[in-house]
Amino acid sequence: MVLLGLEAAVVLTLVILRLVHGHLSPFREATALACLTSICAYAISDNALKPLFGVPIPTAVFQGAQHAFHLMNGSSNGSFPSGHMVLASAFSGVFMRIYRASILPLSILLVIAGAMLILGDWHFVSDVIAGTFVGISAGLLAGELWLVHSRQNSGAR
Repeated sequence: MVLLGLEAAVVLTLVILRLVHGHLSPFREATALACLTSICAYAISDNALKPLFGVPIPTAVFQGAQHAFHLMNGSSNGSFPSGHMVLASAFSGVFMRIYRASILPLSILLVIAGAMLILGDWHFVSDVIAGTFVGISAGLLAGELWLVHSRQNSGAR
């Protein structure tokens, strides 16, 4: 919730700056897009994917729950896919697509984040991989759509 609130505050700040100044720098536009993509991807993961797959969290598995898919029998508190990785990967995916130089540093940060989630017993490896896939896919798609939109607008001027 803290990260979602922070992203929402960043977007609100950027919207206010856009209204006051009439434009945003390309980096600020990318930041707003990354935040919005991250928030949306997280919402889809939490409200659709986790309830769909129904995988229990590691703590429940260690206490005897079956580590398996319980299709259509989950909740937003489930483990698969990792919402943390969806959130971080969607944000990163936008920057990876728009700013190619960010691929290596953001990939390293995502690997570290994923390892921490696994080592802290918050998620299984499968949760982290699926969350990263969902997030990166959403981020790359949003980044690509933004680049297409930007090219069309610059060509129309």
